[in-house]
Amino acid sequence: MFWNFLATVFCGLGAAGIALGIRAITAKRAPKWLIPVFAGLGMLGYLVYGEYTWFEHKKSLLPEEAVVVNTEKEGIYFRPWTFFAPYVTAFSAVDMNGISESPSNENIKQFILYRFEQTVADSVSHRAHVINCESRELVPLDSDGKPTVDNLKVIDANDALYQTVCGR
Repeated sequence: MFWNFLATVFCGLGAAGIALGIRAITAKRAPKWLIPVFAGLGMLGYLVYGEYTWFEHKKSLLPEEAVVVNTEKEGIYFRPWTFFAPYVTAFSAVDMNGISESPSNENIKQFILYRFEQTVADSVSHRAHVINCESRELVPLDSDGKPTVDNLKVIDANDALYQTVCGR
């Protein structure tokens, strides 16, 4: 977060420097208000750039055996441009090396689903799940490793999570 703040300030200073250069080239005939406008646009531009490139950057940091199975895009009311061009604000990934079969039934597989979320400070959460590949039932496990059946959901056969876990 500190580095993002520092980069934002430097982008604002750089854009203000461009405005100062424009004023110098025009022999100070360009208006003075151009300097803070350029600084503000430079900082806003960097923040927007950071939001739109966050997903690709985080995805590049994942190990090779991690597969992205879901992305979430949303429009945010205080960022009106996101209603026209939404960006990825969260995504889920599965570690292919962490998928294990049940000893009693090869159609039941256990895995950990990681969720990455773009917030003020990026957050990562993980939760163990069990999936029945035959009936496509997905059940999260609690901290003790017991299934929470009230959160059971049946996923579609075309779902990327199902294809990734059961299709291998």
